[in-house]
Amino acid sequence: MTILPKVELYTDGACSGNPGPGGYGTILRYTAPSGQVYEREYSEGFPETTNNRMELLAVCIGLEALNKPCEVEVISDSRYVCDAVNEHWLDGWKRADFRRGKADEVKNIDLWERLAADLKPHRVRFTWVKGHAGHEFNERCDRLAVSAYRKLQDETVLLS
Repeated sequence: MTILPKVELYTDGACSGNPGPGGYGTILRYTAPSGQVYEREYSEGFPETTNNRMELLAVCIGLEALNKPCEVEVISDSRYVCDAVNEHWLDGWKRADFRRGKADEVKNIDLWERLAADLKPHRVRFTWVKGHAGHEFNERCDRLAVSAYRKLQDETVLLS
C-alpha cells in the first residue's frame, strides 16, 4: 500500500440566521517528516446561505486545496457532514440519484456531488468533535467563519 502524506483538515461553518449571512473556516495542517508543521487557513463569507451549506463547503475547500492524494482526517463539529460520510448516507444518496423516497430530494445536492468528487483521490476519515467546547482548531475555524461573514456584512454597509 502506498504511504500517503497525512493531513488534518479542520472545518466549521457559521450562519447568522438560517438562512442568513454565513461563512466557513478551514485549516489544513501537515507535519513533514522533519517535524516542521505547515498550516493553511481558508475562509469566505456569503450574504445568504445556510449553516449546513457552509459546513459542507468548508470540507470541499480543504480537500480541493490538496495538490496530491493524501490520507486526510477531517475534524468537524457537523454531525450532518460526518454522519453522511461515516454512516454511508452519501453513498446511498448517490445510488438513489440524491433522492430519499420518490419525491424527497436531498438538500445541497451540488455540494454533496462536489464532496463526493473531492473525496475520490484521498483516503479520508471523518471525526466529529463537539462545537464550542474548547477544541483549539474547531474554535479557530469558527472564528474564521464568523469573521468572514461579518467582514462581508461590514463591506455591504460601506457600499450601501
